[in-house]
Amino acid sequence: MAFSAAGSSGPIADINVTPLVDVMLVLLIIFIVTAPLVSWPIPVDLPQRTTIQVPRPEPPPPIELRVDAANQLSWNGQALPVAALQARLQEQARLHAGNLPELRIATSPDAAYDTLAKVLAAANNAHMERIAFVQ
Repeated sequence: MAFSAAGSSGPIADINVTPLVDVMLVLLIIFIVTAPLVSWPIPVDLPQRTTIQVPRPEPPPPIELRVDAANQLSWNGQALPVAALQARLQEQARLHAGNLPELRIATSPDAAYDTLAKVLAAANNAHMERIAFVQ
């Protein structure tokens, strides 16, 4: 609210800082109250360093699938019918239970999407987790 002085004709252009000071005092009180809570120690059980080396199993070799322009599937260079892919992937998942191999899929630009969709569905049903698309 602007008040005018007796000899002045315009409003006073000073900023009312009272609400700002009130807010700052409230924040100061909040920080004073909460600061001791932050400084209390919190017990945390951190893992201790060990010198025992846990051997990691070698990752299995990647499986390279190729879909050519004639929609023929090849497994590491050997022809494989699309119908037999599901069983073959499940066998690999069973052999390498904890450490699944990477599945690298390469397709020809002229291959039908339907064949690739069948390959991806078979990989999903076999719970293959590492799938890469290569050229």
